[in-house]
Amino acid sequence: IYTFPYCFLRHARSRNYVSESEVCKLESMPLDFGDYHPLKPITVTESKTKKMNRKGSTSSTSSSSSSSMMDPLSSVLDGTDPLSLFAAAADPVTTAPPMDGARRKRDKDESSAVGSDFEPWSSKRGEILARYTTTEKLSIVSGKATTTGSAVSEKVRTRLEELDDLEEGSQKELLNLTQQDYMNRIEELNQSLKDAWSSDQKVKALKIVIQCSKLLSDTTVIQFYPSKFVLITDILDTFGKLVYERILSMCVDNRVSLPDNFSPESVNDTAKETCLNWFFKIASIRELIPRFYVEAAILKCNKFLSKTGISECLPRLTSMIRGIGDPLVAVYARAYLCRVGMEVAPQLKESLNKNFFDFLLTFKQIHGDTVQNQLVVQCVEIPLYLTLYSPAIDWILQCIAYHAPDVLLTEMMERCKKLGNNALLLNSVMSAFRAEFIAARSMDFIGMIKECDESGFPKHLLFRSLGLNLALADPPENDRLQILNEAWKVITKLKNPQDYINCAEVWVEYTCRHFTKREVNTVLADVIKHMTPDRAFEDAYPQEKFLPFLDMFQKESVRVEVCKCIMESFIKWLEDLGTFYLSQVSFGRDFEQQLSFYVEARSMFCNLEPVLVQLIHSVNQLAMETRRVMKGNHSRKTAAFVRACVAFCFITIPSLSSIFTRLNLYLHSGQVALANQCLSQADAFFKAAVSLVPEVPKMISVDGKMRPSDAFLLEFLCNFFSTLLVVPDHPEQGVLFLVRGLLNVIQDYTWEDNSDDKVRIYTNVLHLLSAMTQEAYIYHVDKVDSNDALYGGDSKFLAEINKLSETVVSQILDHLKTLGKEESLKRQSQLALYFFNTILAHGDLRNNRLNQLSVNLWNLAQKHGFADTKTMVKTLEYIKRRSKQPEMSHFTELALRLPLQSRT
Repeated sequence: IYTFPYCFLRHARSRNYVSESEVCKLESMPLDFGDYHPLKPITVTESKTKKMNRKGSTSSTSSSSSSSMMDPLSSVLDGTDPLSLFAAAADPVTTAPPMDGARRKRDKDESSAVGSDFEPWSSKRGEILARYTTTEKLSIVSGKATTTGSAVSEKVRTRLEELDDLEEGSQKELLNLTQQDYMNRIEELNQSLKDAWSSDQKVKALKIVIQCSKLLSDTTVIQFYPSKFVLITDILDTFGKLVYERILSMCVDNRVSLPDNFSPESVNDTAKETCLNWFFKIASIRELIPRFYVEAAILKCNKFLSKTGISECLPRLTSMIRGIGDPLVAVYARAYLCRVGMEVAPQLKESLNKNFFDFLLTFKQIHGDTVQNQLVVQCVEIPLYLTLYSPAIDWILQCIAYHAPDVLLTEMMERCKKLGNNALLLNSVMSAFRAEFIAARSMDFIGMIKECDESGFPKHLLFRSLGLNLALADPPENDRLQILNEAWKVITKLKNPQDYINCAEVWVEYTCRHFTKREVNTVLADVIKHMTPDRAFEDAYPQEKFLPFLDMFQKESVRVEVCKCIMESFIKWLEDLGTFYLSQVSFGRDFEQQLSFYVEARSMFCNLEPVLVQLIHSVNQLAMETRRVMKGNHSRKTAAFVRACVAFCFITIPSLSSIFTRLNLYLHSGQVALANQCLSQADAFFKAAVSLVPEVPKMISVDGKMRPSDAFLLEFLCNFFSTLLVVPDHPEQGVLFLVRGLLNVIQDYTWEDNSDDKVRIYTNVLHLLSAMTQEAYIYHVDKVDSNDALYGGDSKFLAEINKLSETVVSQILDHLKTLGKEESLKRQSQLALYFFNTILAHGDLRNNRLNQLSVNLWNLAQKHGFADTKTMVKTLEYIKRRSKQPEMSHFTELALRLPLQSRT
């Protein structure tokens, strides 16, 4: 495969883009609605169910009239024992109620995930672990090591006996652990879980999870409980993932795994039975807390059994939490249920809301004798105790408030009022809901804050939370001054400097946004008063408060950083203001006056890069607007005008510091020049872009973080190639001079050692060269003759393309050869399949040598067991479908030459 000579594009597939487009269109089918009507009630017909035997096969159907012996235990429990419930839930036919349209919609969306605007739990765990610490000694229950003899005996125990073994005789307690020792032990248990699972000791893995879950019922060191919850639920998450992936792996049929949005009907009996077995084991756990947590951890596995399984389990698990007596333990159980609920069924908001409202109904337990006595024993004050609830309540409310309408906030506010405007809940509500909703009700929240009982949760924290919302969204204009006065009346009375500055810093931003220098000076004066004990700055600077405010930062290095932050904010404000200003200025149809304005603005904002970028885009837009007005037929005057626009951009782009901004603007401006028939100017832009590529650094700053630049360069070059298809050759520069120049730059560019981007670029070049060999290109620029018109399929032109393609293919094959070492075989497999797909799409596989190359690449992709079986199967299915199309019969023979190799 590495040495066989190929001339790829001499055998490029001839394309008829019009007919291909027709083939790809969706087929329209007439619908016969018959008796169907969208408002007609849905009728559900009862059907007989099937029973699964232990081997996963299907037994004969059972009759509803058949009799069975009465189970004395079931008769006592009235059929509500956990195993019966799970068995019933596993049968979607007998349990599924009639579904209306909304219910169907929810089922369809069951696999939908939350968006990137939802702050994940992973971003919160570090803060919780850092905040909730202890110096007291901790204890932990630890299971004894499993010997070979006990492993043999486990095989003959019943499921219930196995779990009882954990609860009764196989554990010991480790006492007097420091916090770090405790965390180390939890990490050891997490690793033990993974080791047990990998060694196929599933029962032992379950025991470890149960053992860890039990720790969540222990509140002897109560101030550490939030951190304990984080550590233990990490183990639960690991267990849930292992179980789900194990069952999913059992669903692979003929090397085809289930799609992401699979239905229970596509799950085989063996996988379903294994899944049921896990739920039966968990239902046998006798203690409530571990039974709840372990079942919640594998909640997602209900997808294998029933479409409605998750939606039915969530309310039941919510009700189970009512049996947990300790309110702190209960609220964290609710938080965990919300976590898994948002992951597997974020659309089931009803269960999340019910979960929180259950908590509100039991909130009075916090002030009951049991909790108060516990706090006395542990010497914990009520303010500290209440802060332990914050992570759980904040998370629950974040889940509830995600994409919720503002009417839900109104309901939450009413419930807070009924609970006496509890400060803890009110603070969580303001932290969870959208800032726009909070800002619109600012005066209502201030009224509730004023009526709060300050014992346990100080009001200034509530004003801080309100201020954080008002920094993101503006309140009603008529309320702004009153809001500031009400907030500052509380803030200015704070004696503790740390409390004061934490709250004041939020409201300083609010004051700067909405008021004049006078109010800002007043606020800064108050900050100086509180933060400088001798009030020296008031006497020294009676008129101006900003400088004495800066003088409080005595350490030189700190003061420099503060000044940098101030200047960055000021410059950012100038940039935003300048960009907004440019977007608002219009001279109507007087395009020349508009361009003159942009030229003047460039001299005024020469040091503000975002403004310069906006100017370039505005001038390009001006050129395209001129083209639109002239309908593409430029007069001598308008042709000169668009050339002036192009010259403005060409002169301005080099002054920008961001290299990718320059590259993209060169490309964009070149496209604008080409669209306006400014061919020589377009060439100048594209040449500038080509010459800039070698200057791209290995690392670039993205959102303040240094990232490798390869991915950004790859994206740019792919866009560049798409443009070069329609760029005509310069009469004095030779055939494909821009493509050749770009390829030379790519060849000389220093790529990362473990990067395959260079080869991916070369493969994309083959796409371009293949498109260039067609008699008519797939797209054109209006009133610009591309190379298909200039050369008209000239043999010399095609010969040049063939020589270029031979060089590119040679480079690709040489790179594949270098990936023959063990550590790079996976990359070799991926690239071989990538190149195979290129030949499949663009090559004429009736040619024997090209056909053989594709077979070699297919075999190379699978040779070392790194191929994605699912992808290979789909690719082969595509080839077989294509073979049924006209002029594609040769694909039938090709499919026979492409074996699917097993990984073993």
